[in-house]
Parts: sequence; C-alpha cells; structure tokens
Amino acid sequence: MTTRDPGVFTDMSVDHLRLYVTDLTESAAWFTGACGFTARTAPSGRTATLRANRIRLELVQPAADDRAGTAFTQRHGDGVADIALCVPDASAAFHEAVRRGARPVSGPAAHGGGVTATIAGFDDVTHTFVQGVDALGPTVPPAAPPPGGAPAPRHPGLIRIDHLAVCVRPGEMEPLAAFYERVLDFETTFTELIVVGTQAVRTTAVRSRSGGVTLTLIEPDITREPGQINRFLHDHGGAGVQHVAFTTGSIVETVRSLVRSGVEFLRTPDTYYELLTRRLAPARYTVDRLKEFGILVDADHDGQLFQIFSKSVHRRNTLFFEIIERQGGRTFGGGNITALYESVRLEESAAGLHGSGRRP
Repeated sequence: MTTRDPGVFTDMSVDHLRLYVTDLTESAAWFTGACGFTARTAPSGRTATLRANRIRLELVQPAADDRAGTAFTQRHGDGVADIALCVPDASAAFHEAVRRGARPVSGPAAHGGGVTATIAGFDDVTHTFVQGVDALGPTVPPAAPPPGGAPAPRHPGLIRIDHLAVCVRPGEMEPLAAFYERVLDFETTFTELIVVGTQAVRTTAVRSRSGGVTLTLIEPDITREPGQINRFLHDHGGAGVQHVAFTTGSIVETVRSLVRSGVEFLRTPDTYYELLTRRLAPARYTVDRLKEFGILVDADHDGQLFQIFSKSVHRRNTLFFEIIERQGGRTFGGGNITALYESVRLEESAAGLHGSGRRP
C-alpha cells in the first residue's frame, strides 16, 4: 500500500493564472486600462505579466511553434490554461501528485531561482507547482487606457482570487472532485442542486486544506433543458474555467471605479431588488445602493456575500470575471440564481413576454 504524504499540500495557494490569448495587445490593454493591473511585457512581445495586489496573471499569445498554446486557442479561444499553485516544495508536490495518479506534464526544473513542475488538471488545463520563484517578475505602471476610456486607478480594490468556476460535461463533476481530493488532498466543502425553472445545474466546491485554492465545479443537469453551462461547454469547446472571482473590500467603490474605466457588467432586473427584502436585509449597503450598481446579495449560515459579474470581452463570449465581497458568507451566491430567474420571469410577464425563453 502506497504511503500518502498530505504534508506537501498543506500550505497551498494560487500563485498565478496563465491565460492563452489570441491578441495579446488587446487583452493586456483591457486588464491594464480598464481594470488597473500593472503590466510587464516580455522581450518576445508574446507574454505580458500582470498584477493587482495579490492577483497575478500571465497572458500568452502562442507563437506558431508553441503546439500546446496554439492547440488551446484553436480549440477554446482565450481562456485559463494553467492554474499555478504555490507550494513549499514543488518537487515533492509533483512526485506525490503523480504517485496518487496525476498525469505528469513536465518534471521539476530550476526556474528563476526556484523550482516549477506541472501536472495535468482537467481537459486542457494544467497545474504548475511553483516554489520560491516570482514567476511573473517585476511590474511597470499600467498601460494607457483604450481611446475614449478614462484612466483607471491602480488596483481599484481587487485583492486576490476568491475562487474559479469550472464548467464540466455532464457526469464529470463527481470524478473531478474525487481527483482533487485524491491527488491534491482537497476537501469538498459545498454541494448544491440549483433549479432555475426548466433548467438546473449541479455544483460542488473543492478547496485546498489551506483554504487558499477553491474551485467551484459546475455541470448541467441533462434531465432538464439546456442552459448557460451547456452554451459555455459548446462555445468553449469542452470543460474549462468559466469565470474567475476577485475579492474586494468594498464592492460598491470597486464597481464604481471599474465602470468609470470601461468595464461592463451584466444587467440585473429592477424586479430583483423589489423582491430582495423578502429574502434578506442587506447588512452593509442599502437596497438602493445595490440597485444603482446592479450588485447582487446572498446569505448563508455564516453571513452575507455581495457579487457582480462582468460581461465577457472575448470573441466566443466565454470567460468572464466576478467581483465578490464577503461579509462572513462562505458560499457562492446560489440563491441569487433562483432570485434572478424569478425576477426575470416577473419582468417578462409584466411586459407580456412570458415564455420567450429569455434567461438570466
């Protein structure tokens, strides 16, 4: 019987995300000009490294000889290709993960004064273990905003990565959750079936023992009508990261800043706020203030959370971002999905559009 060594995974966090993009200049301009990230472009002109407080991103426009990168963009378009994990010992983490059943991609190697090693995660997404190396290097001031956009303040309240939402094909959620539990010693912290009218999705949250890495796994319920998760799987070309959630200490101020600099968010129907007080009383903001910015609020046994979702800026309308402020709440806003569905249904009914097929 193989001896397990969970100690190599006890102090784990998200080091950075690597995104393959089809137009580096366009993508970097959005993050720096609209979102206030600082950036540094590699001499090759094909990689930009970005920062906002504890958030670190690496944008890569694959060269023709980059087979993995070009295959990713051809299949998926722009998207998260690697969720890099900071660990105390990258070599030990790699060997332990492989011993537990992970598929090796690249073995331990010296990199920038530290060590990195990579395993396969799900579909075309990998996990690179990072030890003692600042993989993204130094930063420079933000690039100029796009024409017509107002200058964005540096780091407008974005603090760290709260979680990543991963959409998977029907039947893949439980095996993937088991993979993270077995291979990386994650634990399942939350499961839910969310029914929205004639549609439904199943969600499971898995989290590292340190609490520093959380993945929300989502699969469509094939016994019901197709919905947005089915659309993502089709448009993305398989399983992948649907959105990345960034934490903030003041969601109203952060959203105000991002809107001013050009970030667009999904619209929330007015009826959502008319029905809100039947569900809960917002703890920090007034209903009018939440309505002004289109911010959603949900609650669980531990407190409340406030959230809002950006519109996708990608050609396939796939990857997008979430801004989230937690006031004790530990879940992911499942109550908002059903509340949005009901508010849209009432709005359509009032406008004589009931049965139009429109969904939040």
